[in-house]
Parts: sequence; structure tokens; C-alpha cells
Amino acid sequence: MEFDTVDEVAVDTGTARVYEHGWQSWSPTHTYPVTETSHRPVRRPSQVMSYRPGKPAPSQGFQGEGLLAVDPGGRGPVRLYATTDGQAEVPSIRASLVDGRVVVSADGPVETFTGPSVQGLLAEWGDAYATRVGAGHLRAAPTAWCSWYHYFTEVTEADVDENITDIGKFDLPIEVIQIDDGWQTEIGDWLTLSDRFASLPGLVRRIHDTGRRAGIWVAPFLLSARSATVRDHPEWLVGAASGTPADAGWNWDADLYALDTTHPGARGYLTEAFSRLREYGFDYFKIDFIYAGALVGSRTSEVAPLAAYRSGVELVREVIGPDAYLLGCGAPILPTVGLVDAMRISSDIAPTYLSHDGDASQPGQYSATISTVARAWQHGRFWVNDPDCIVARPEIERREEWAEVVDRYGGLRASSDRIAALDDWGLETTRRLLAEVPPPVPFA
Repeated sequence: MEFDTVDEVAVDTGTARVYEHGWQSWSPTHTYPVTETSHRPVRRPSQVMSYRPGKPAPSQGFQGEGLLAVDPGGRGPVRLYATTDGQAEVPSIRASLVDGRVVVSADGPVETFTGPSVQGLLAEWGDAYATRVGAGHLRAAPTAWCSWYHYFTEVTEADVDENITDIGKFDLPIEVIQIDDGWQTEIGDWLTLSDRFASLPGLVRRIHDTGRRAGIWVAPFLLSARSATVRDHPEWLVGAASGTPADAGWNWDADLYALDTTHPGARGYLTEAFSRLREYGFDYFKIDFIYAGALVGSRTSEVAPLAAYRSGVELVREVIGPDAYLLGCGAPILPTVGLVDAMRISSDIAPTYLSHDGDASQPGQYSATISTVARAWQHGRFWVNDPDCIVARPEIERREEWAEVVDRYGGLRASSDRIAALDDWGLETTRRLLAEVPPPVPFA
């Protein structure tokens, strides 16, 4: 990567700040003192799965993906450096402190804007960018219950049924029952069920019988090395043409690969999978780990990675139809504007305040909070912001603080506790947050 100097800014090192915008949903986005260094991946797979693949940040300083701002701390106006594109090309923008000056450089075209505040500049730029890429009419998100943060991959059909009953018992204002990871045989095998589910159509009927909508989680561009899809169709993988499938990370105790969204067979598979789910009655889709669709590697069609990625998301939208609600997650932020109704704009929440390895891209309340606050300006401009689920059962560390974050910044509101595990405070807090959903307009 070649970085050319864009600007040099004299700063007050005691008060100056740098705003760094991360690549995808889970990439830390935060405002830092100019003398610090921004968050970095702790484990090697995280560079691919949670930061920007192939573009590691320098050992010191900052690297924003498409957006970076410098507040000189009273030594002049705030400066925002922003991509001139954002859809086909997103430059990395670096900032380093050198002898009382911040040196800003980029590996692609950027524009410079000045103003009195970081948030004001981001809001103005966000309005213009949304108009330029055609973000269109924004729809409010339905309230939801999600199986993930209590059951994780071990969710069963009986677990879902239990919570459907308890949601009705306690009259919680939940519109969608969303089945998360664990319903499918394997990551990448979206046409077969795990042994914990007997019938998705039957489960959907029971959801509909309560007057609610049915939602489902899919990681459409990701495949586990254990999957039948990888075994039967290795030619569908990004990088297959070169003989070396692209590394999409490691999770679920397996190596991960990326689906080539330009391959006719892979596109046919996506069409079949989402058509079937739509026919079952699902009309709320959370598509996750979709960074995989933008990985660099050989493809059937010689299109740029971001164009291939966008074509994959566009295909999903086409198949599920305009009336279905589409939530993105693990997604490159700027290239996805205009493609989804709502977007996860932070790392996953977790029962613990800090992530297990200290990496601010990994699940934890601190990780989720910093990016939720720093990307609040995107709500009502690009999409409905999803800060991640309400978790309010007693064992959640500092659950009161997370409830306050959701209350202030939660555009999409979904409960993810086992309802029977909630105490009085958890039940009433969940009810209140689900009953007070903000409209899809920018936060005041």
C-alpha cells in the first residue's frame, strides 16, 4: 500500500482528538486522544473477520476506513477526511502525531472538510453521501426477540416455542421472533436443518398464529470447511480459480471460506436458499458475517471485490423482496449504504463488560458501546442503527449501563434473553425499551 500525505495539522497535544471510522460493523469506531494509538486486533483471524482484511493499521497512530477526523484542540477548525467514492473504492486514511503536528495520509482519493465539530461534519457528510448513493426511504425496524444471547448455537425449536409462549404471557411488545445461528446443519449449508429443529414451516406457522412475524439469521457469504457446500462445490469459493481459497477467518472450530457471489452456481444456491426461507414465511432476515463477500481473491467474473459484494447483497434483497426487512451485520459500512434497512454498527454485546481477549472488536459491552456512540450519526441517514440486543437478565455485567446505551442510541430494538430468566428489573426494562422505539430519523 502506498500512502500519500494529504494534510499536516498543528494540534494541542493535550486536548486534540482523532476520530477513526472502522471498516465494518465490528471494527472499533471511536474518538481517541491524539497521543494514543487506536485499537488493534489481538488474534490473527480478527484482522480478517473484524478489521479490514489485507490492510493492517500501522503499529502506532490511527487508520480510518473511508473516514477520519482531526480535532486540533483549539488550534483551528476540525477537519474531516472522507472518501470521494465509498461504494467501489474506500481508501484507508492514516493519522500520526509527529512533533506536535498530525500528519494525515491516504492510499486513495479523499476530500477535506472543515467545521466546528466532528459530529457536525459527520452529519453533513452523511447527509450528502446518503443522497449520492441513493439510500432512499428509511423504514422503522420492528421490535424483535432473538435467540442468540441466551442459547447461542445450541438453540432448539422447543426453546423458541417456550419464548413465544412467555412473550405472550408477559404481553411484551415484540413483533418478530428471530431464530439465530444454530438452526442450520453447518455454516454454509442453508438448505438442511440441525437435529435440534424438526420443521421451519411448522415453527413459522406457530409464530404467525400469535400475530407475529418470523425472522431468521443467515451468514450467506460464509462457509465452514466442514460444510457439505464446500465439499460438493469447491469451485464456488473466492480464490478457487487460483487454487488457493481466500482465508475468511476461523470460527465454530473450523477454517472459514468465502462464497464467490459472481459464480452462477453460487448465485443459484443463494437464490434457492433465500427463496425457500421466504416461502416458509420468513420476512425478516439478519444477514451476518457478510464481510466475506468483499474479500480479495479470484472470482468467476473479473469484478472488483466491493462490486462483487454489493451484487451479492443486491441478490439477497431481490430474492426476499422489497417488503421483507433486511438487517446487515459484520458488513463493510460505507459500501453497504443503500442496500439494507438496518445495520449493526458495533461489535456484539456479551454477558461480560470487557471482551474475552481485550480486543475492542470482540463481544463485550465496552466494545459495543464505543462504536454505537461513535456511529450514532448514521441512524436516520444511512439506515436504522442496530447497537445489538437488549440483554437484561441478572448475570449480565453492568446491565443498567447497557440499557442506557440502548435507550439513547438503539434504533433497532431486540430482546435476546430467555424471557423466563428475567427478574422484575430485567422484565420491566425490556418492556420499556421495546415500547419506546425511536423513528428512523437522525438522533437529536
